[in-house]
Amino acid sequence: MNDLLRKEDLEINPTPRVPICLCLDVSSSMGRIVGGDVRDTGRREFRDGQWWNIVEGGVTAIQEMIGGVQLFYDNLLDDDVARYSAEVCVVTFGGTAPKLIIDFANLDRQEGERQQKISGLTANGGTPMGEAVNMALDCLEARKKDYKDKGVDYYQPWLVLMTDGEPNGSASELQRAIDRTNDLAKVRKLTVFPIGIGDEADMNCLAKFSPRRPPLRLKGMNFKEFFEWLSRSVSRTSQSMPGDTVKLDLDGIKKWGEL
Repeated sequence: MNDLLRKEDLEINPTPRVPICLCLDVSSSMGRIVGGDVRDTGRREFRDGQWWNIVEGGVTAIQEMIGGVQLFYDNLLDDDVARYSAEVCVVTFGGTAPKLIIDFANLDRQEGERQQKISGLTANGGTPMGEAVNMALDCLEARKKDYKDKGVDYYQPWLVLMTDGEPNGSASELQRAIDRTNDLAKVRKLTVFPIGIGDEADMNCLAKFSPRRPPLRLKGMNFKEFFEWLSRSVSRTSQSMPGDTVKLDLDGIKKWGEL
């Protein structure tokens, strides 16, 4: 989306913003079947250093995540306050490098773009998590500068980091991302939600990104429950005053997460 339009949004609507970056794992392992009826085709394919049995049908982890993200957007758009205060960007990591799929903007402006780009996500490649978090932090910092330049108030930025594995990108980029995240979180300039997907998620690594709260593991494939909870949390935040402490719905967390 045009940078001029994103800045114009701030002039038209000076409502305090809640900037949220979704940093999502789309590596090959997110293509695994997690439910539904499947049929073995009898074919095998060598990809990403290993052999895979090719099946038809079923529901994959990335499809479940896509459904959750779309629900998140829909819920925000249905909320009369959050619709004009929440801003979302989406960074994905799979292959060899992260991608900025959707940049910050008014939710209504993003509607067509997000429907197409989120639905079109596919699972492939490795897990360059450090590179992705650095890209996400860069996006958040750039949007904060836009707010300041236009005199628009904003709430503490949110970073949602979801992965089903362990990072295998640059070690130096990973450490830089951990250091940057910790520096911001410790002075309350960033709220981090580190979420593990499945039994293979590296919870020890996720914990390094979050000095203020432990990472949580998604119960099963409860993406929709998580994103329902996240949208409610955004709504509660957007109805408070910037700088206020908003308590998280701990009972709601129990429906989708576990330590």
